[in-house]
Amino acid sequence: MLTVGDNGVKGNAAIQLEWAMQFDANFRRTLGVIATVVILVGQWTLTAEGRRNPPAWLQLAPLLSFYDVHEQSITELQAAMTAGKVTSRRLVDSYLARIQAYDQEGPRLNALVTLNSRAREEADALDRERVEKGARGPLHGIPVLIKDNYDTADMPTSGGSLGLTTLQPAADAFQVHKLRQAGAVILGKTTMHELAAGITTVSSLTNQTRNPYDLMRVPGGSSGGTGAAIGASFAAAGMGSDTCGSIRIPAANQNLVGLRGTHGLSSRTGVMPLSSTQDIAGPLARTVTDLAIMLDATVGPDPTDPITAEGAGRIPRSYRDALAAEGLKGARIGVVRTLFGTAPEDDEVAGLVRKALDGMQAQGAEVVEVTVPGLDDLLRDSSVIGDEFKFDLAAYLAKQPNAPVKSLGEIIERGLHHEQLDATFRLRNAPEKKETEHYRQAFVKRRALRAAVLATLEEQRLDALAYPTMRRKPVLIGDPQAGSNCQLSATTGLPAISMPAGFTTDGLPIGVELLGGAFTEATLLKYAYGWEQAIKPRRAPFSTPPLVNGLAPAPVGFEVTTGGGTVKFSYDRTTGALRYDARTAAMGTDRIIALTLQRSDGDQPGPIIAHILAPNQITGAGTLTMRGRDREDLVAGRLYAHFYTRQSPLGAARTQIKMP
Repeated sequence: MLTVGDNGVKGNAAIQLEWAMQFDANFRRTLGVIATVVILVGQWTLTAEGRRNPPAWLQLAPLLSFYDVHEQSITELQAAMTAGKVTSRRLVDSYLARIQAYDQEGPRLNALVTLNSRAREEADALDRERVEKGARGPLHGIPVLIKDNYDTADMPTSGGSLGLTTLQPAADAFQVHKLRQAGAVILGKTTMHELAAGITTVSSLTNQTRNPYDLMRVPGGSSGGTGAAIGASFAAAGMGSDTCGSIRIPAANQNLVGLRGTHGLSSRTGVMPLSSTQDIAGPLARTVTDLAIMLDATVGPDPTDPITAEGAGRIPRSYRDALAAEGLKGARIGVVRTLFGTAPEDDEVAGLVRKALDGMQAQGAEVVEVTVPGLDDLLRDSSVIGDEFKFDLAAYLAKQPNAPVKSLGEIIERGLHHEQLDATFRLRNAPEKKETEHYRQAFVKRRALRAAVLATLEEQRLDALAYPTMRRKPVLIGDPQAGSNCQLSATTGLPAISMPAGFTTDGLPIGVELLGGAFTEATLLKYAYGWEQAIKPRRAPFSTPPLVNGLAPAPVGFEVTTGGGTVKFSYDRTTGALRYDARTAAMGTDRIIALTLQRSDGDQPGPIIAHILAPNQITGAGTLTMRGRDREDLVAGRLYAHFYTRQSPLGAARTQIKMP
């Protein structure tokens, strides 16, 4: 069946889409009569008050024709819209429902600063445009998130600082403008390490963001909010910035792909600076194809940022064209062993990255060990963040008429910064001028290291250098993070992609980084795509599962009887919290020694991982936080309740814990 409209002939997909839009409209009108839907006008920032009393449209989002977006790629979402199975507005509602369920509830990831109050209105307009004119491209109607150091004309830009909470730019950052032109819906803005000055994502505005793979650990940074949000399927993809690892580290820590492009690939206009020499802005995504789509939309020349002229004639028509299932075949990769670390704390990550490199070799790559002459010395003191931060931030703030503060010094003086940043900010506020001997020597080293890396690539006939993105896994919240390999790309200005390498024994993602020559992003993406297609490394975090009818899944209740005891359990899949209430029957002269949780290796009991009852207890209640392997074993039925008494000290009974 065909219909003719203003734009000519429409096919079945367009007819289905119009029907879906009309159904959505009728459904919303009906729901409005029942529930009196209030559409929030203006900006809603996730303040304490906003968290207690979210706007009505967000409270009701799970009810609005829910569509499951969990782990869906941009290409899958676009195909669903093209087929008329879903509208952009329904996608917005579905992502908002996930944010409502998991950002400040359940696992409380704390990955969002601000939601775009016009997101649904913008999605409606894009849905109408799709029907009338067709899609602009692969991002048409796709909800994305951006880091809160990108300027947005319709949302404040805080940089993660309490002192800049109300800073309202007059215009979008260049890359935000390009995303909107491509048809993306800017769903909101993500948390970040304060003023991008660290890699754990803590700030005076939003405090600590959590890693969805382990809620007691950091997500990396400074783009940790984007990393956690995209890892948790709060949007299809997201934007971050990378001055020294701030895209690549969150990508590694959330089982994502993230690219720091060549210096000059993308515009920095409208991105709050940390260091104008080292700053890069770009995407993070769950798949390599999604990363390529985001790059296609955001790279290219910007007349207001002179460095983008370096990309003239060096950016492909589309990065998707380079993606090939056997992309690693024939690649020659040099392994930089000195970046693997030698401390015992580095061993687990090093082993996982070596295993990944073996896997790349199995896919047809040639992997060889290489040495970059003078690498350690040239990396040392090559960063210029400490020289530029104070001055670049002041220059940015001077262009913002409504900036509440005008300098780093004023932020420090007013106490508008997080305690964990105090020493760093005071150190970086100390220079009285930018042009110092250290600054000059840093540039000498930067030029020398770039030359050394390019010479190594050429002389050894290498396509890329490989090393761990981070030598150590994400630290517990509150601890300092060590083990970064961020500086090689940041110093040389050469592109580097972080892609999944595997998981630690306690379930934490680890990344491997590939660095190539100038403007070889297409090649790096090809290798990452070949790796992705070969091993399928993406694994969703436990804490943000698919919603059930638009809501977080309810805790699972079950009961275990063992020996003379009964234990009632309740397990929350989103937090790993295992609540228990244990009671034992009268046992006469026999006394309880313990009721334990133990792992099992087949028929043989494994080690004790927790106590439910201690010696001489006959009842007990409490909560265990199941992490990593313990959590996986619980879900898989590999844990047992063991009952020990005085008369049976080696075990009175053993019962498998089976969750429904």
